[in-house]
Amino acid sequence: MRHLQVQDVMMAAPATVTPATPLKDLAGILVREKTSGVPVLSLQGEVVGVATESDLLKKEELQRDPDGHHRASRSYRTRRAIGIAETAGDLMSTHPVTVGPEVTVADAARLMDRHQVTCVPVVDEHGKLLGVVGPRDLLRVFLRPDNEIRSEIVSQILVGYFATNPALVHIEVTGGVVRMTGELERKSMLPVVLPVVRAIDGVIDAVGEFTYAIDDTRLPHVPDMTKY
Repeated sequence: MRHLQVQDVMMAAPATVTPATPLKDLAGILVREKTSGVPVLSLQGEVVGVATESDLLKKEELQRDPDGHHRASRSYRTRRAIGIAETAGDLMSTHPVTVGPEVTVADAARLMDRHQVTCVPVVDEHGKLLGVVGPRDLLRVFLRPDNEIRSEIVSQILVGYFATNPALVHIEVTGGVVRMTGELERKSMLPVVLPVVRAIDGVIDAVGEFTYAIDDTRLPHVPDMTKY
C-alpha cells in the first residue's frame, strides 16, 4: 500500500526570510502566515537555517534576564548573543533538519519528535526548497475520508494483499475506526488482517470478527520416503 508522503501534506511555496531579515519583520511573517517557523535562505537560495517563534520567545526572555533558568544549558556568550539578536540570522537554528518530498508522513513525525522541531524544510535532491511541513500538516492524515479508507481496505488489503473475496467481508468505517466481520479465505489470515488494516493512513483503530473457509494451518501429513 502507498502511505501518505510529505509532498502530499506540505505547505508549498512557504514564506521565507534571509539572515538579514529584522526580527520585527520575522515576527510579522510568523503571525501573518500563522506558522511556527520559516526557512532562512541564503542569497543563493540555500536553506541555511530555520527561525521559529520559540527562538523569538527566547530572545524576549534572555534580553531581560540573560542569567535566567538557561544558566545550566547555555553559556553566557550564547545567552548574550540571543539577548542582543537583531536579525533572523542571529537567532536561527543552523544545520536545520530537512526531509525529502517522498518521506512518509509517519517517518517525518518520528523525525520531528526525535529532534524536537516544529518546522521542517522539504528539499529536493539538490537542496532546493520545495516547501515546509509542521505538526499540523502531518495531522491531515487523520482527516482522510472514511469512504477512502474503506476503498483502500477492499482494493489494497482484501483483494491486492490477501487475494480474498471482499464480498464476504462487511466493512464499516466511522471516524477512522474500522469494524470488520465476515469470512476470509484462509485461517492463516486471521491474526494478520487487523494489524495490516491498522497500518493504513488515517485508521485510528481496527476491530473485527472473522470466520475462514480453509484451515491452511494444518499441513497434510507427508510420508517419510527414506524408509522405502
